[in-house]
Amino acid sequence: MDLVSPEFLDHFMNPRNHGTIEDPDGTGMGGSPDCDDWLLLTIRVEAGRISDIQFRCRGCSAAIATSSATTVLVKGRTIEEAEALSADEIERAVGGLSEEKRHCSLLGEEALNDAINDCRRRGNASPETI
Repeated sequence: MDLVSPEFLDHFMNPRNHGTIEDPDGTGMGGSPDCDDWLLLTIRVEAGRISDIQFRCRGCSAAIATSSATTVLVKGRTIEEAEALSADEIERAVGGLSEEKRHCSLLGEEALNDAINDCRRRGNASPETI
């Protein structure tokens, strides 16, 4: 059994922002529902900042921990700051991942970028959005 960091264990045992936002400003998917791990993010944007973010995922403990960490890292950031979030930053937030589980941090990066792109398509990502 791999040892995990206290940050990893905390996000896995006490996931933050789990659920979905009703009528979100953007929705994004990472991974694939047809594969073992997937992440669905819904975001609310107010005045150009991500004011709320919720997640649903299917996968292992690493998928749950990194999904929770992604939401904590992004909440309150501007759209541009959120776009800059990397899988490496997500991985660091959970205290690191084994080589076999590094793909889980990519779920957050992929789903977040997809949600931001959806938000832009809907016209909800400008700083004037209230």
